[in-house]
Amino acid sequence: MLFADIPGQKAAKEGLLNMWKGNQFPHALMLAGNEGTGGLPMALALARYIFCENKQDNDACGHCPACSKVQKLEHADLHLSFPTVTPKPGTKAMSKYYIQEFRDFVKQTPFSSTYDWLQFIDAENKQGNITAEECREIIEALNLRSYEGGAKVHIIWRPEYLGKEGNILLKLIEEPPADTYLILVAENTEDILPTILSRTQIIRLAPVPPGDIAAMLQGRNLADETKALQVGHMANGSYAEALRLLQHAGNDLFPEVRSWFNALFTNNGLAIAKFAEHWSKAGREQQKNFLHYIVQLLEQAIRTRYLPERPPVLPPAESEFVQKLAGMNLELETINQMVKELTDTIYYIERNAHSKTQLHVLSVRMVYIISNRKLPVL
Repeated sequence: MLFADIPGQKAAKEGLLNMWKGNQFPHALMLAGNEGTGGLPMALALARYIFCENKQDNDACGHCPACSKVQKLEHADLHLSFPTVTPKPGTKAMSKYYIQEFRDFVKQTPFSSTYDWLQFIDAENKQGNITAEECREIIEALNLRSYEGGAKVHIIWRPEYLGKEGNILLKLIEEPPADTYLILVAENTEDILPTILSRTQIIRLAPVPPGDIAAMLQGRNLADETKALQVGHMANGSYAEALRLLQHAGNDLFPEVRSWFNALFTNNGLAIAKFAEHWSKAGREQQKNFLHYIVQLLEQAIRTRYLPERPPVLPPAESEFVQKLAGMNLELETINQMVKELTDTIYYIERNAHSKTQLHVLSVRMVYIISNRKLPVL
């Protein structure tokens, strides 16, 4: 993993590189950001840069022996800890028992969640954990000499899973051996011991901008420009969510959105019935993606109305549609009501409500909202 492989996070990348170049790099660092913002990939890219034998100005070279070893998660001085479960009765939950599975997981889905990881190792309903035994092994490993004569890096993915056992690491975090770097990757710092937080320098990872997500999807030939921009706006700042959406998004959603809005604004009952019939045959994930996409377009319309100097990063047809919505005589409260109806319908579909009925009811209620009529009580 290279910095170039991570969408967005320009400020975080520049800050990390500047600290390293200025000899101000902390020995205990915490990368904190929501799922899908790139915490684990950033930690791995940083480790690769630290070990790189031919550092470039803004990234590791990607070709030297050290870079190749880190890419495979096989560098002798790169240590990894992550939530695990007991592999079999009589043994403790330890990362070393799952290191090959973790290598395979990172290779396939480096932006995925802890839930995805626990499912990957068939944890079923077991609670993942980073145990006291793991903490003691971290201390022992980092107090040994470097195998390759340089730095040592230990990445702890999701220190939230340490619990009170994290107190075992306090002295190590505060006074690590020379040339030793601890990189903690967190999503929710509120679940981390304050004693650990106070001993680390926290770098916040921002939600990934839609344009950066779209550029990465296009650059990897995962989607064309239209689909990439649509998914980028639906992903809510998460590259992991963008990858998930690609699996269920289907074809270009915009023509369907435009057709439905035409039916709503003209109160075309036949077209509304056809819409509900057509989308009731789609999978629930596709239905949710479609409704999420409409929510994003409505939010873009609000931004366009109140921040006209910042036009939406959308394909031309969507951009024109958003600008028309922004210019219509729709009160802000009206748009908010539309968003609420859409999000409520997503909620019901997630809970296996009859989708055809829900989509038809949504359409009728949207017509009432647009025409400023009192909503019927269900």
